[in-house]
Amino acid sequence: MSADAATPIPLLARSLRLTAVPSAASVSRMFVSHTLKLWQLEDHAETATLVMSELVTNAVKASGITDTDPKSWQIKAEHVIGIQLRAIEASLYVEVWDRTDAAPVRRNPSLEAEGGRGLLLVEQLAKRWDVYRPHVGGKVVWAELPLGLPVELRPFDHVPLILPSGIRASRGPVEGQARTALLDWLSRTTIEAMIAARVIPET
Repeated sequence: MSADAATPIPLLARSLRLTAVPSAASVSRMFVSHTLKLWQLEDHAETATLVMSELVTNAVKASGITDTDPKSWQIKAEHVIGIQLRAIEASLYVEVWDRTDAAPVRRNPSLEAEGGRGLLLVEQLAKRWDVYRPHVGGKVVWAELPLGLPVELRPFDHVPLILPSGIRASRGPVEGQARTALLDWLSRTTIEAMIAARVIPET
């Protein structure tokens, strides 16, 4: 099949940069629910919000402030995470960037432990998950969730998501790093999908 005769692959994507504090987890759930409603994929919101929340919690622990009530003077320009949702073909991708290189570690907590089950939950809910290290640094932890049917592009209103004050990351070098890293991952994986579908030729 020639590239001219091929049908382009529908792609939906949306990203956001947040301050790396514990409340980013609840905001990330808002982002997922809001976005999937716009995309008419709200049937997948429960699983996607759980996975996003776990990945964001890990990212905050790795690179942010874990104090549940951080003071404004504690928050620095480097306290940034990036989150992204992407739907392509029959998969929904939940993606989180943070500025550290260390991969998250899956633990085997005891039955009495109150935490440590984040990646175990992600493994149970996701088709697969992994870590991508973009050229700008840091890492993107991603999880693939099955949609059942290929994505269809439908018209929808671009309704803005109203965020709590102070949670959106301020523009700066690390915020730009997060933006570039997620775009890098989106571009790389989209091109791979297009090559696999023979929409564009392999070089």
